[in-house]
Amino acid sequence: MIAATPSPPYYAVIFSNMRTEINDGYAETAEEMARLAEAQEGYLGHESVRDELGITISYWTNLEAIRSWKQQTDHLLAQRMGRDKWYSAYKTRICLVERDYEFSI
Repeated sequence: MIAATPSPPYYAVIFSNMRTEINDGYAETAEEMARLAEAQEGYLGHESVRDELGITISYWTNLEAIRSWKQQTDHLLAQRMGRDKWYSAYKTRICLVERDYEFSI
């Protein structure tokens, strides 16, 4: 589903990753992180896809909200588990969305 975001400007955090073969607790943690992110102040929505490459884009009102989410206690634990078990590589990009447009039927 495409996230319903407000009119720009707002921020996007693009998290691209390559998974390992280890699945232990991954799906449950991903669901919990989505639930917790939704409760964070400044959260606007997210989109996520996985094929060989996984990409999750989360949308935020400002940089402070992104910093707060990065430091959220359960998210810190999930980040550690990602580095230790679930990801062979990842990259995070933080972007200012200055313009967006859409099409739908």
